[in-house]
Amino acid sequence: MHHLTPKEMGGTFLPTAKLCIACHKQVHALYTNEELAARLSTIQELKQDEKLKSFIKWIRKQPSTKLVQTRKSNERKQKRR
Repeated sequence: MHHLTPKEMGGTFLPTAKLCIACHKQVHALYTNEELAARLSTIQELKQDEKLKSFIKWIRKQPSTKLVQTRKSNERKQKRR
């Protein structure tokens, strides 16, 4: 379950979306909660995002048994500093 508005930003009781584990991890690896709340708070916005679009295209081709590892993007790593 992915909270479209992050819980720490007041989204505890707001709409959620069912995402596969790999997609959910990728969303949080690419974006901070602040970014998600500001510009990616709907399923449509998530699907339209260029970085997520390419991941979705790739993940759809993978067998359901594949374990996908995610890493924080370099951009996200630099923001934490």
